[in-house]
Amino acid sequence: MLDDTIAAIATPLGEGGLAVIRLSGPQALAVADQCFLPAGKTAPKPSTATSHTLHYGKIHHAGRAVDEVMLAVMRAPRSFTREHVVEISCHGGLLAARAVLEAALASGARLAEPGEFTKRAFLNGRLDLAQAEAVADLIHARTELALAAAGEQLAGKLSQRIHQLRDDLMRTLAHVEAHIDFPDEDIAPDTRGQLIDRLEQAVTFMEELLRTAREGQILRRGIRAAIVGRPNAGKSSLLNQLLGHDRAIVSPVAGTTRDTIEETADIRGLPVIFVDTAGLRESADDIEREGVRRSHEALARADLILHVLDAAAPLTAADENYFAQFSGKKRILVLNKMDLPRKLALPAETKSPAVEVCCLTRQGIEALKDALKELVWAGEIRAEMLQVMINARHQDALQRARHATIQTVGALRDNLTLEIAAMELRIAANAAGEIVGATSTEDLLDSIFSQFCLGK
Repeated sequence: MLDDTIAAIATPLGEGGLAVIRLSGPQALAVADQCFLPAGKTAPKPSTATSHTLHYGKIHHAGRAVDEVMLAVMRAPRSFTREHVVEISCHGGLLAARAVLEAALASGARLAEPGEFTKRAFLNGRLDLAQAEAVADLIHARTELALAAAGEQLAGKLSQRIHQLRDDLMRTLAHVEAHIDFPDEDIAPDTRGQLIDRLEQAVTFMEELLRTAREGQILRRGIRAAIVGRPNAGKSSLLNQLLGHDRAIVSPVAGTTRDTIEETADIRGLPVIFVDTAGLRESADDIEREGVRRSHEALARADLILHVLDAAAPLTAADENYFAQFSGKKRILVLNKMDLPRKLALPAETKSPAVEVCCLTRQGIEALKDALKELVWAGEIRAEMLQVMINARHQDALQRARHATIQTVGALRDNLTLEIAAMELRIAANAAGEIVGATSTEDLLDSIFSQFCLGK
């Protein structure tokens, strides 16, 4: 499909100052010629314009001018896709952008599939597969740390290490296969030992990368923190303080929160998705019962619990039920209303960390943020850690590569036939290659790029 020309709106739909329509493919300049009328008698058409130049004019469609635009020309291979690329900046707004896109489609382009521009960049050698995934991570980043991690991966920091790993495995494979081709010459003991050492170093390297999977997933998808507690303990007030603005309705009337409320906040560089839940109590109100049901669903998906307690009141049976119900989850006890005389005594057996706060005065909110960060990410977040944080797909491929490499080491130690060692080593090299796209299938590529937004 690389012989056709694609087009899509590359900016979010909706009202705004500008919108960008992107074209890529061998006929991108010819398509632009059909729908773009440059201003000025001597102004060049896109097909004759110099690369990396900007041109003012109008988009025409069905015999009428659609919009005044600026058109950028980028000739292959000096573009994101390494194809001819045209980017048209028009007025923002849903109708204007769609009208310009329809003009491009009527002039010979077809509508791009999700992620197809980045897919073409990969297929044309502009990016490897890990870098292509980083484009999506960059778009979806919700904190500066997530943005930095995506930037490091886009720059090729992870790819460099994976390519080195695969090259080492391939060199070892070539060595083993050379001895298979000449069966009369067995591998000398010292050579066999060197091969085993090299493979064990590769296993150690893969294990180091695998240890970054959890942190990588935290930065990419965030941590879900459910705020629970009996009605009127201060759950909604706590959510508002953590977000820094009034998101939830706060009222002295019990049961004000009828539905779950989800908002994402940057907590010490980590994206945390806070879920304010309805009080988990029996109710005759149908709406409140539905809110409680949704709260239970949100709690099942939560990575950790913020258990809010009213420190100005004694422990109740409802509080004790919460302690028992969430004993198996990571939890922070949030002792609210510390501006009032304390009457709360915590159960002696509780092991969860406790933070004292006052949602009226913000007392203890910063300490709570520190406790949240330490609970999910112990220690300092260093810049070098951000360079090689793998995602779930990388994790699966590395686990398969590690297992096959360990099997290879076992085959060499036990003097098994070299064909077995070569087979396992080939599996390991192919699995490592999947990460950067050196070995990939159409199904894998479709699965990855279908998650991209249209126009990227």
